[in-house]
Amino acid sequence: MDSPKLPIHLRITQDPHDRSGHLRTDEGWVEKAWSDEATRVLVVAGNRVEPSGETRVRWRTTDEAPDGIRLLLGDTADGARFAVLTGREEAGEDWRDLRGLFPAMLEDTTEASFLMHAVGLAEWHRATRFCSRCGGALEPRAAGHELACVEGHLTFPRTDPAVIMLVTAGEPGSAEERCLLGNHTRWPAPYYSTLAGFVEPGESLEDAVRREVAEEVGVRVGQVDYFGNQPWPLPASLMLGFFARATSTEVVVDEDEIREARWFTRAELAAVAESGEIKLPSGVSISRSLVEEWYGGELPGSW
Repeated sequence: MDSPKLPIHLRITQDPHDRSGHLRTDEGWVEKAWSDEATRVLVVAGNRVEPSGETRVRWRTTDEAPDGIRLLLGDTADGARFAVLTGREEAGEDWRDLRGLFPAMLEDTTEASFLMHAVGLAEWHRATRFCSRCGGALEPRAAGHELACVEGHLTFPRTDPAVIMLVTAGEPGSAEERCLLGNHTRWPAPYYSTLAGFVEPGESLEDAVRREVAEEVGVRVGQVDYFGNQPWPLPASLMLGFFARATSTEVVVDEDEIREARWFTRAELAAVAESGEIKLPSGVSISRSLVEEWYGGELPGSW
């Protein structure tokens, strides 16, 4: 019997690279690795990366790398891997942001791991310029994984937990069971996705799910079941996926974040996805995995 197919958001995390964290503070090793002809470098200009063909990214030798902040991504059997952070103006017209690199992630899951690591750190460096304690300028340490001010205060990369949930109603597994998808005010009309929001201080993940659903669409949620998670460095989130069972079904959108929200049976969802009336999120997102897990198979179309 064939093994069940992994949800697509998990397929890009099946071969994570060795981050070699113990080597980041070994300056001698880092300099030696940088001088090794086997070392390869990923240049991140702002938050954009240079493609190589349709489904890969370009890894340069250290001699080809521009000046910038060096990040040790890890060590491999084929040599060390670094990223170099430069300004957005260094990007060519064909350079892509992380969303544009999703095909590369599906082609090579180890490359996906490097990309998530590099772009996540690039976003952190872009947003973190001054010490939050004294206001002093920051300098990179630990091969780009720490920032320190002249007073010695350390700043570390942050990750913001966010819940993302598929709300369902009706008898589970029945033809009448429905899921709730919303169109965000920032998106074109056909784009629909699961609901999501950030966890607030002192809040459990389950309570964050219930609060966000109530705030955005006015639906009350009871049972909340964990599904999985996905790093999403756009700019610094960890998406925590859940299925949420509705205890009410009347939809009242907030009109601030959500323009429209609709319930779909499985048959209705398949029909509107096939016709293009709605477009579902990209194939690599945990949102897509939540929808297709509930639906029971793959669905057409994406944005």
